[in-house]
Amino acid sequence: MRLLKRTVHPDVSDLSGSMFYREAARAIILDGDNILMLYTARYHDYTLPGGGIDEGEDIEAGLVRELQEETGARNIRDIVPFGLYEEYRPWYKPEFDIMHMKSFCFTCRIDSQLGETQLESYEIQNGMKPVWMNIHDAIAHNEETVAKNDKKGLSVERELFLLKCIRDELLTVTENA
Repeated sequence: MRLLKRTVHPDVSDLSGSMFYREAARAIILDGDNILMLYTARYHDYTLPGGGIDEGEDIEAGLVRELQEETGARNIRDIVPFGLYEEYRPWYKPEFDIMHMKSFCFTCRIDSQLGETQLESYEIQNGMKPVWMNIHDAIAHNEETVAKNDKKGLSVERELFLLKCIRDELLTVTENA
């Protein structure tokens, strides 16, 4: 899978520390200029649906599982690799210094009607919910969150970068088709 971007958080000055590895799968689901996103009230941001891959789980199987849990997506199909976003960020637990996260992003299609979500308790407490929204509005919203919100999560900058890649690469393809 092609590397979209590799980032090192400003608080990570040395990559030689003890590292926690995490792999995640993220879904890109478009309907014209609309994109399926997760809104999280705690951070006031929009993120691509998806999440951590379980140990021994195939990345695409993890994508399907996460999509079903977080959005209630049905009939997930036509899964195509889009790109990898790799990041190094501080880890908040004492046994590791750094988290090395790889987010594998895929385009796919789903049925238009979403089913029931199966959110984890922390996702419910954070006010997470699936929403269809205009991708340009999602970009503008996340830009404002980066600029003005002290509560923003570390993921919002990744999501903003990914949304702009999706806009620049996938919307022009569908608009010109």
